[in-house]
Amino acid sequence: MNIIHGMNRSSVPGPPGLPRLVEASLRRALRASPVVVVTGSRQTGKSTLVRSICGPGAGRYVVLDDMEMLDRARRDPDALVRGGGAPVVIDEVQRAPELLLAVKRAVDERRAPGRFVLTGSADLLLLSKVSETLAGRAMHIVLHPFTRRERAGLARAGLWSELLDADEDRWPSVLAAGGSRPADWSAEARVGGYPVPALHMDDDAARADWFAGYARTYLERDLRDLSAVSSLVDFRRLMRAVCLRIGNLVNQSELARDVGLSQPTVYRHLSLLEVSYQLARVAPYAVNRTKRLIKSPKVYWNDAALALHLSGEDEPRGAHLENLVLSDLLAWRDSGSVRAEVLFWRAVTGEEVDFVLEHKGRLLPVEVKSAARPRTRDADGLRAFRAEYGRTSRAGLLLHGGTETAWIAEGILAAPWWSVI
Repeated sequence: MNIIHGMNRSSVPGPPGLPRLVEASLRRALRASPVVVVTGSRQTGKSTLVRSICGPGAGRYVVLDDMEMLDRARRDPDALVRGGGAPVVIDEVQRAPELLLAVKRAVDERRAPGRFVLTGSADLLLLSKVSETLAGRAMHIVLHPFTRRERAGLARAGLWSELLDADEDRWPSVLAAGGSRPADWSAEARVGGYPVPALHMDDDAARADWFAGYARTYLERDLRDLSAVSSLVDFRRLMRAVCLRIGNLVNQSELARDVGLSQPTVYRHLSLLEVSYQLARVAPYAVNRTKRLIKSPKVYWNDAALALHLSGEDEPRGAHLENLVLSDLLAWRDSGSVRAEVLFWRAVTGEEVDFVLEHKGRLLPVEVKSAARPRTRDADGLRAFRAEYGRTSRAGLLLHGGTETAWIAEGILAAPWWSVI
């Protein structure tokens, strides 16, 4: 097998004609930084993206999924990263952390933009040895699964920036101009955003087979690269328990009891899921930022369709619609075009808001309901939030499973989920 090759070879996930949301950020990073790191869960299309940006025939491509190449990387990493002016792309770099010291040495000898592009299925910023090695030398890009608008060829996430920039009385016209057509959220939750099942498969049975193979690959290969897991059966049981709890607070003691594992083991496994871009935690909003680190986060999955498969459920629930909205929010947040935080809010009196967008000192509360006809009481959490935070809060946004856009209460706009994402 020819493991180091030109950059014009085709890649499996996703058609090359569909642009990605982070393309502009990646191009800027390549012009500014000697090392660019593109991370995201396995099979989001990282290799396809990098090859499309670097161009045909540009640079060398090192694939560490091949055992022979992985052995070479560990035995003589400096030889592998040497080269001329062309960029060196190293795929699945988390499999050989030894290479990163060689990259560091090469960059310190000659610091030029775009020398190395590293891709990986793990968040290298959360791996302490890796992040220390790359400190000051790398820019990081996160590639999430396809958003709905990316799948439509628009290279973007939902209309979050437009809503944040517009006066609230213009929100209905902003959504009307967004050009999105009505869609069934439960069907969307079955498709998800991974390129192969979302773009190349029309059959639920075929998607189920793909998700089963994905889970096996993740369990049998990616996890072993990141950490020793004594029992894959226990780990799979934990994944299912987490997927059944999407949208809920993480109670590690309860989770440990239900799956029959120790709390330290559950903590370590949840961290592995997060590092490998399977688990998404949403922190609670609090004026005191330290409290956001102390209070329990809510837990979601990186992809709603994969979560549905892992949970073993036959039908999507309202939590899966929440997960669809969150996936779009995370892709928007990590696109490099906006500085915003995605949080949630829960009061001691029980009122809650699914998501809170914090941007330029203002807060946009977002509630998600799967019902086609939202009721006034569905906005109770949004009203409580706006009363609590006054002028800091924008109008509330109630996303629902229907087709109508209307002001359901003072300062609360009810809108179809598909009109936003």
